Formats: sequence, structure tokens, C-alpha cells
Amino acid sequence: MKGKRVIAGILLAGILAVTLAGCKNTDNTKEETEKPVITLGSDNYPPYNYLNEDGVPTGIDVELATEAFKRMGYQVEVVQINWEKKKELVESGEIDCIMGCFSMEGRLDDYRWAGPYIASRQVVAVNENSDIYKLSDLEGKNLAVQSTTKPEGIFLNRTDERIPKLGNLISLGHRELIYTFLGKGYVDAVAAHEESIVQYMKDYDVSFRILEEPLMITGIGVAFAKDDDRGICEQMSQTLEEMRQDGTSLKIIEKYLDDSQKYLEVDDLGY
Repeated sequence: MKGKRVIAGILLAGILAVTLAGCKNTDNTKEETEKPVITLGSDNYPPYNYLNEDGVPTGIDVELATEAFKRMGYQVEVVQINWEKKKELVESGEIDCIMGCFSMEGRLDDYRWAGPYIASRQVVAVNENSDIYKLSDLEGKNLAVQSTTKPEGIFLNRTDERIPKLGNLISLGHRELIYTFLGKGYVDAVAAHEESIVQYMKDYDVSFRILEEPLMITGIGVAFAKDDDRGICEQMSQTLEEMRQDGTSLKIIEKYLDDSQKYLEVDDLGY
């Protein structure tokens, strides 16, 4: 009889432990869902933001934003946007910020910025058998870019003396299309963030050759509306810097990119 009481006591203790743990998990979940929501707008741009096999947003920017906003007391909702309408969406308040491998260069007066939190090279890529080896070889050639991206502005404005006059500049709405155009020979070259090109080659098992001379090295930031005076942007900038210093950013980036430390060398970018 005494043995049965001991067994019953152990079972009761176990049930209580499970019940209490369940309550604790429920409390944590409730606490998370009660946090104010920040709506982050981005497009599909691996490895920074893309949908995983379960259709859930993931990538460098998604993980960095989730951790940063968690530290700030917010939960984040990542929504896919039309990249060409990003400025309109953030200014209207439909989204709170833009974060999708977004170059700060040349846009400092258009938004309120958090960052830079990553350094990125904008580069040109060609097919492996191409006779293009340097930027000057692009003279008279056809090149594809994603519309409203930094490379589009570089080749349209040609304020950099290294940039030659192209035969045609083709601006496409979706990132994947520029690589399709290159692979099929519709264009001679493409221009984009280096890490995006590398990711595409991994995902689709294709080989392009990236020119050694970059178009530019730019800082990646989080863009808020120019008139956003809530203080969230400034807090985000500080939190991202803390994550860079404490090693959190490196742990996230190295899951997606090789030689990950170089992407955190933002101190000399001049912003």
C-alpha cells in the first residue's frame, strides 16, 4: 500500500510538472503575441529574404530583424511587396520599414536609415565563356538589372567614369529573370549584389563568372519613412550594432554566406 502511495505521488508530481511547464509555455506564447507588431516589407531576394519549403519567410534579413525587434520589444511580420512600390508603401504607413538587402548609397536623403549593418559588393556577372573581363568591356553590350535597384541607377546615370555606354540596359521586375536572360543569351551580363548572384548559382546549379572589379561597395540598411519620428529607426540602428558587436549577426550570416566576417566590415563605409 505504501509503495502504491509513492508511485501515485511520483505520477502526481510528473503531471504537475508537465502542467506547470504547459502553463509557462502558454504564458510565453501569450506574451509574444501581445507585443506590438512591426510590418517589414521585402521582396524575394535570397539569401536575405525568401520563403522556405514550408512557405515561411527566412534568410539573413528575416533572422536579423526578428532578433533585433525581439530585443526592442516588438514582434515582426515579414510581408512580400512589389519592390518598385517600396517607397510609396513605407510613406503611406502600409509597412513600417523596408529590409531586403537594401543599399543605402545614393538614397540617404530618401529615407530615415538604421544601419549600415552589412557591407555588400555590387558586381557584374557574365557567362563563363564570355569575352567580358572588366567593366570597360561592357561598352556596347546588353546588360540586365532588377528595376529600381542600385545597378540600374549606376548604368543609367553613369556618374562613375568607369561605367561605359551600354548597347541596351534591360530592367526587369523580378530578380530571377535577369539570370534567365543571361543564361539564355538575351543579354551579355547582369549586375546585382554579389551574394545574390552566388546564391542563385547554388540554387540552380549554374556557373557565371563574376568580374573582379566591383561596381561599388555599399552599406545595407533598414529604411523607414523620412517623417517617421517614433524613434524605432534609431533604436533599430543601435540594436543592430549591438548584435554586430556581441557576435549575434555573425552567427546568423555564417549560416548563409561563406567568409561571413567581411560582410560586417561596415565601419569604413562613410555613412
